[in-house]
Amino acid sequence: MKIGFGCDHVSMTLKNILISHLESREIECIDYGPYTSTSKVNYPEYGLKVAEAIIAGECDRGVLVCGTGVGISLAANKVPGIRAVVCSEPYTAKLSKEHNNSNILSMGERVVGAELAKMILDSWIEAEFEGGRHQDRVNMIADIERKYGAI
Repeated sequence: MKIGFGCDHVSMTLKNILISHLESREIECIDYGPYTSTSKVNYPEYGLKVAEAIIAGECDRGVLVCGTGVGISLAANKVPGIRAVVCSEPYTAKLSKEHNNSNILSMGERVVGAELAKMILDSWIEAEFEGGRHQDRVNMIADIERKYGAI
């Protein structure tokens, strides 16, 4: 499994902690930046980079971090086929994968601490999509994208 990471200048510390955490579990991580927090960046650029990497098959899933996790997830969700979810606790992360087949997990560095973020990430990584009736709903989401010309 390959996980792509992106963030803004506010959240590089948490991004790097999460990358180290997954690498310690021998999960391959690809860092799409930014790589320094010395200048401000625009979170939509990094949400887009990770979303496009997933669609292109460069990575299997993505993790995005910004101040709240919201803005960067909104940018990623504009890419057809992306189902980015903002989570601040493990239960929602787990169910977002099991029921919605989320392919991007987003968190806020200003919202969750490092240890909670690791727990959220682990719950999401370990969860598997259940398919069945949930696949029907994921298909309905794709139908909405098609309706508005996104697919």
